[in-house]
Amino acid sequence: MDSNIYEVYQDEIQALQEEIKLLTEKYEDIQQEITFFSEEEILKSKESFQREMQGDSKGQECPSDLKVQLESLETDLSFLMKLTGFQFTSHSKKTLEKTGDRTVQKHRLSGSCYSLSFQLEFQLLEMQSKEKVSTAVTDLSIIMKSGEDSGVSKFVSSVEEHGNLITFFRSLSTYAEWYEHRRRTFLHFKTKYPEVVTLPEGLQGDYIVLRNPKLSGFELMIVWKIHMDKEGSTTPVLDLLTKVPEQVLEQKMARVGNVPAQFRSMVLLLGIEAAMENLIKVVK
Repeated sequence: MDSNIYEVYQDEIQALQEEIKLLTEKYEDIQQEITFFSEEEILKSKESFQREMQGDSKGQECPSDLKVQLESLETDLSFLMKLTGFQFTSHSKKTLEKTGDRTVQKHRLSGSCYSLSFQLEFQLLEMQSKEKVSTAVTDLSIIMKSGEDSGVSKFVSSVEEHGNLITFFRSLSTYAEWYEHRRRTFLHFKTKYPEVVTLPEGLQGDYIVLRNPKLSGFELMIVWKIHMDKEGSTTPVLDLLTKVPEQVLEQKMARVGNVPAQFRSMVLLLGIEAAMENLIKVVK
């Protein structure tokens, strides 16, 4: 064979090999793009899968072990969602670097915990040695709607600085649970005592106002803060503010000044809901 023709073939083979390599890398990146679908999309996929299985088996039921496994997974997922309040709506990852003992992936994750939504973006560095595999989170960025809560903002900044995702999820679950509990409690009392309870900032606010329709100018404000420190510890803090006309104080409400202290004592003794209920009944 002529040497020139041989060299041409060699060049073409090499070019094809390079093209195959590039396509393979692109395919691997696409394969690493993972998406977690919503609950509605999961249910639709499940129904479609069941129809296909029924069609393939010509009317026969799915294997019992497959049904048991599917039901078990659904039960576990439902339990975890109820226990933690988390629902993940999307997640994707992309490999930025990969060598023999080092892998760097970029992750994007969004979801909600009860009624609080969040978005995360971070890089995951994985180092592999003969003894173990170690991982580290870097370039962590967190976006969440926490309003003007400075405690939450400081906590998020601390988590971003240290790249501690476990602390973020654990603390967010506790904070969001108190947040949801406060929202439901306000809704309960607004529904039960609409003539007494008002919500100036809506259900997402941190206080409710109690008014007696028969006493003009008389108001009690129950303030319910949810304090989160820099380490992620969450504590509910309740207080009572009073607004009472001077003539009422002089006549029948001389002891109103002691009501805030008495309310705080009731919270410690009876719990938040019972203390609020008793106060509302007094105002009513």
